[in-house]
Amino acid sequence: MVRETTWGSRVVDGALVVLLAGAALLCVLPIWYTLAVSLSDNAAASAGEVRLWPVGFNLGSYKEIMGDTKFFGSFWISVQRVVLGAGLNLIVTVLMAYPLSKTTKDFPLRNVFMWTLVFTMLFNGGLIPWYQTVKSLGLINSIWGLVLGNSVPMFNVILVVNYFRNLPKELEEAALVDGAGPWYMLWKVFVPLAVPVLATVTLFSIVYHWNEFFNGLVLMSKAEHYPLQTYIQQLVVIIDATTMNEDQIKRMSELSNQTLNAAKIFIAMIPVLIVYPFLQRFFIHGITLGSVKE
Repeated sequence: MVRETTWGSRVVDGALVVLLAGAALLCVLPIWYTLAVSLSDNAAASAGEVRLWPVGFNLGSYKEIMGDTKFFGSFWISVQRVVLGAGLNLIVTVLMAYPLSKTTKDFPLRNVFMWTLVFTMLFNGGLIPWYQTVKSLGLINSIWGLVLGNSVPMFNVILVVNYFRNLPKELEEAALVDGAGPWYMLWKVFVPLAVPVLATVTLFSIVYHWNEFFNGLVLMSKAEHYPLQTYIQQLVVIIDATTMNEDQIKRMSELSNQTLNAAKIFIAMIPVLIVYPFLQRFFIHGITLGSVKE
């Protein structure tokens, strides 16, 4: 393919570069601002004097976090949730996607199961039935309540189904000729070839489990069981002091330090910022091939 180098094409390329650079800057600015606030003096942060650079450089917030057992307790709960949740999501996704990628000749009830699963993407039983189900299983105040309640990411399943369906049929036929069974074919043929889409859906699961806070708020009745994002949400939520008792007011006043909260939020961003570059190279390829049907 010959690339045009006319004056007009160069102007368009330059405009696109400027546009994308501006979009990237808009994505980075909130992270940079949070870091600037976390490194600023509390009085300057409370007065709204911090812009893009720290005012009254101060590492006191990070020193304070080092002794905050509740923060690190919530951090550890979120780490467990990500490891268990993303691992379970990946296993369930692969085991569901493989049979659903077959034709109706090989799997006669394929369409029935597929439409049933798609229906769950459009409609659900509601918050109260979901909560009652989790409660009846004894998963309140349990890490498994956060993990098992979202163990079947249907969107991820559809991506992997379409990716499997786009793999060459000759590979499966050759494996059958060599005597490979379904399990061998799945783990030795399909999974190794599906690394891009599996890395992509794993990234989706990691980001979801790390950032989700509502389930922790609903399913955990004790603050010591909160995952990290639920803990942070409690720092920034607006609460009516007239409905709180003396102990709650005292606790919230201790947590109202803007620089300390900004430091906690910034630290909470770091794991995803570290993981994303390693999986990003698979992202476009996995999404492209997993989002279209043959």
